[in-house]
Amino acid sequence: MSTGLIIALIVIVIVAAAVAGAAAVFPRVRGARGGRGLRRRFGPEYERAVARHDGDAKAAERELAERLHTYGSLREQPLGAAERERYTARWTAVQERFVDSPADAVAEADRLLAELAGAVGFPDGGRYEEQLDALSVHHAGHVQGYRRLHQVARFQTGGSVDGGTHTEEMREALLEARALFEDLAAPARRPRAEAGKQAPEHSAGRGQGPARHPWGLHRQHAKGS
Repeated sequence: MSTGLIIALIVIVIVAAAVAGAAAVFPRVRGARGGRGLRRRFGPEYERAVARHDGDAKAAERELAERLHTYGSLREQPLGAAERERYTARWTAVQERFVDSPADAVAEADRLLAELAGAVGFPDGGRYEEQLDALSVHHAGHVQGYRRLHQVARFQTGGSVDGGTHTEEMREALLEARALFEDLAAPARRPRAEAGKQAPEHSAGRGQGPARHPWGLHRQHAKGS
């Protein structure tokens, strides 16, 4: 057998092995981005996408895969301590304002969330749809609260009373959106070993203090309810 033929056979074997390896890897990659992978990644957002596409799961998966491709590499920039305190104080003020002026409070909360998302690295709030898509990739469990808040805020534009959203719906939208606010304003995640040292204190403190909704025990005092 000539040297040239031996070399050709070796090249063929190498190419065949490479193709076989790629074929073995591709299904795993496709699976991670396919139906089950996307369902795990997006959770309830997956079901909303399917519903929006009239039950067409393939179309929904193409949309979600495109979101993941576009925004999956986005890295959030946690707020500094002082900046986090300012945002928390503003959110607390929004909640307190709700008692006397629900529509204004909801509109301000919508603007505040858009601003906060931009501050930590998501698309600017002026590009709401892009911002929402990016948030759905990284905060899929809470993005619906922001979507609902934004819709309610838009319905209230113009100060409509008779045709406006009921106070209870505004209250629920604000409560639901608070989960996303807390995620975005949270301190940077520490290494697991370090975080474990103070886990009881952190878990006890999360969601307490001034960020708690002040109307929870006084819903009847909100005007328009």
